[in-house]
Amino acid sequence: MPAALAVGAAHAAEQPAAPALPSTTGSVFTMLLGLTAVLAIMAGIAWLFKRTGLVQRAQGNAVAKIIGGVSVGTRERVMVIEVADQWIVVGVAPGRVNTLATMPRQDHVAAPASAASANFASWLKNTIDKRNGSS
Repeated sequence: MPAALAVGAAHAAEQPAAPALPSTTGSVFTMLLGLTAVLAIMAGIAWLFKRTGLVQRAQGNAVAKIIGGVSVGTRERVMVIEVADQWIVVGVAPGRVNTLATMPRQDHVAAPASAASANFASWLKNTIDKRNGSS
């Protein structure tokens, strides 16, 4: 009988252990880590393109370019679009774009926003100087 036990013990030692099941927590963590790495790489590439100006150069050869626009209602706008050597004034509403007028391309464009900001800057400086001078 002791020989039979020895043979049984030797037979049990020869059989490989049952394979352990993979850890689902570890595989989910690995998947999330990989997803985070891929998203970080994509964000880095987008930042690099924006920083170097590659995106702006690609848009520079567009057929139509928006010159400006003004809101005339809650969802309506009047916009000026440059196509070739012509400016097209269009009315834009939800689901519609209508041509209002066309004109030749203008070389000299007034910049009211920069003039307004210069006026505001001088007004603010004067106001601060008055307050500091009167204190």
